[in-house]
Amino acid sequence: MNMNKNNIILIGFMGSGKTTVGIRLSYRMRRPMLDTDKLIEKDEGRTISEIFDKEGEQYFRDLETDCLRKLTDTANDRIISVGGGLPIREENHALLKELGTVVYLRAKADTIYDRLKNDKTRPLLQGSDPMGKIRALMEERSAVYERAADIIVDVDGRDFESIMDEIVNRTA
Repeated sequence: MNMNKNNIILIGFMGSGKTTVGIRLSYRMRRPMLDTDKLIEKDEGRTISEIFDKEGEQYFRDLETDCLRKLTDTANDRIISVGGGLPIREENHALLKELGTVVYLRAKADTIYDRLKNDKTRPLLQGSDPMGKIRALMEERSAVYERAADIIVDVDGRDFESIMDEIVNRTA
């Protein structure tokens, strides 16, 4: 764990609660919260979906890595939520570790599906079999998230208070 920057970085599959936990944790710990997807949308002047549609996934992944590099130079004492696919890129692991303590919010496929089944803003879940896509992506990403993480927090069936308690206690 990196003690120089004192950031808490939340990683995990889309729908695992990174943004919601991040916002609540930010209030609880009295730290500003940053969301890499929101930073990228602001810099690009368009949504993640638009970036995917017009430029493709590779371009977006490059933007994520650039965003992380900037944060390693500027972010301190922050709660940082990153896009679900950001940890896939191996080079991002070192940047995440340099940035602070990496917390993986781990959820089961059923939990993710229940949370996202009506969300039309997720480019990777559009299609005829979203549950199949969730399972395939989770199978591909789970080990990557575990390797990137300093701490793993299981979120299934838990309320935000207990999730935050665990994060606060394990990062203190």
